[in-house]
Amino acid sequence: MRYRIDQIKIRPGEDKDTFARAIKKKLRRRDLKISDIEILKESIDARKKPDVRLVYSLSFECPQKLDLPEHRRTEYRPPFGEEELREMKRHSFGRPVVAGYGPAGMFAALMLAKWGLAPIVAERGEQVEDRVKSVETFWETGKLDTESNVQFGEGGAGTFSDGKLTTGAKDKRNRFILETFAEAGADPEILYKQKPHIGTDKLRGIVRSMRQQTIEMGGEFLFSTKLVDVLTDEKGSLTGVVLLDNKTGETRTVETDCLILATGHSAADTFKMLYDKGMKMEQKPFSVGVRIEHPQEKIDRAQYGDPELAKVLGPAEYKLNHRCRSGRGVYTFCMCPGGRVINSASETTGIVTNGMSMSARDSGTANSGLLVDVRTEDFGSEHPLAGVWFQRKYEKLALEAAGSMPQMPKTTYGRFREDPEDNVRRCLPGFAADSIIEAMPHLGRKLQGFDDEDSIFTGVETRSSSPVRICRDEKGMSSIRGIMPAGEGPGYAGGIMSAAADGIRTAEKLVLSRLVEIKDKEKQI
Repeated sequence: MRYRIDQIKIRPGEDKDTFARAIKKKLRRRDLKISDIEILKESIDARKKPDVRLVYSLSFECPQKLDLPEHRRTEYRPPFGEEELREMKRHSFGRPVVAGYGPAGMFAALMLAKWGLAPIVAERGEQVEDRVKSVETFWETGKLDTESNVQFGEGGAGTFSDGKLTTGAKDKRNRFILETFAEAGADPEILYKQKPHIGTDKLRGIVRSMRQQTIEMGGEFLFSTKLVDVLTDEKGSLTGVVLLDNKTGETRTVETDCLILATGHSAADTFKMLYDKGMKMEQKPFSVGVRIEHPQEKIDRAQYGDPELAKVLGPAEYKLNHRCRSGRGVYTFCMCPGGRVINSASETTGIVTNGMSMSARDSGTANSGLLVDVRTEDFGSEHPLAGVWFQRKYEKLALEAAGSMPQMPKTTYGRFREDPEDNVRRCLPGFAADSIIEAMPHLGRKLQGFDDEDSIFTGVETRSSSPVRICRDEKGMSSIRGIMPAGEGPGYAGGIMSAAADGIRTAEKLVLSRLVEIKDKEKQI
């Protein structure tokens, strides 16, 4: 029998061979025959600093009868069977197009290829090998490639991040996503870590591996190729897409009855093109703020009590929030232990910041977004794209404050608080600056040292999520039949995991829609 047991605690640095002994001790059964122990979850209990414990949920085999829940290993199963897939392949359907190859597009394309639909992937940015060179050139010289940068290119914006794989969504696809990343080269620890991450350096190889898997199963990739138009028939249904080769300037038309739109949250030009084509979309709240930096040792001491524990546990993380008197929330976002703050601009007219960590997280500096809620009424217009304009306004102010690319405006919390004309403070809406100033002492009480005067602020962070939601129905379809929005860009996800899950979900709905078409045709016959 296979069982599950929770709350098995060991000291940092203890050998995991102690698991069997710890299980017997917890159950007060020295006679147990325990084998095949698997870690289901690992977390850190640092409530009694510096007496920190690692806490595990485990599954194990035991022939004796125990008063514990039985554990069954579960596998992801799509909402259709092999026979239905074979039936679909017997009918003539056009190849689906996937626009965008971030997490949603990656997993949508992978699943469509796995199920025999041979998708065509159009990604406006470069493949990851070339993209890395373009981004590094920008950071070194300020020369920005507006089509291939931190926001656009193979792997999406997450390729230049910490590669966090945390999610609050309880989705049956999550385990499959983690297993796919592990099979593509991620550390198997992501399968059980409470806060798993991959790291920018390792993500690049994983992205390449997933691309190759998709190609081997029939997928086709068009890099440096941007979606610039969609074609419809008299009924308003999709009949094709127009793609622009960014290198040659040539366009090509691809006939298709299905487009999975996974363009990411920074594709403002794509949003406008679709709006002009009559696609139904709406404003969506998001957040703005700054990147805040501290010495990593300060965070380790605050979280663990003893910074030396970071050598065993890894650099410490945090997640903080405060509700201001105005009702606005201030919160930390995408915390990068041992990381660096980067310029994530995708347009020459403005600066965007973000954080990035390599897998080792060994820079010695911790950073995170420090963000404030933005409400749709803050946009100053009811136009669906007003949130995009709002972003651009403050990104432009950041560029003016910095003077030129790739510089970013920086200050300290002390200066930001005391000087209304501080260069970073002037890059933010007044309500955002006021909210941050109000929140900082409260956040400092939750994490010692967080509100130190010399904490560094870098402006501005405006791309934490999409300012637009492209409407879709329960079948995953937008107002233009055949176009299926997916992931973070169209407003249906908030990170790598949720975007990947939405990509799989959208691919499932595409297959289900084709199965319905087959049944409808059979009824007509």
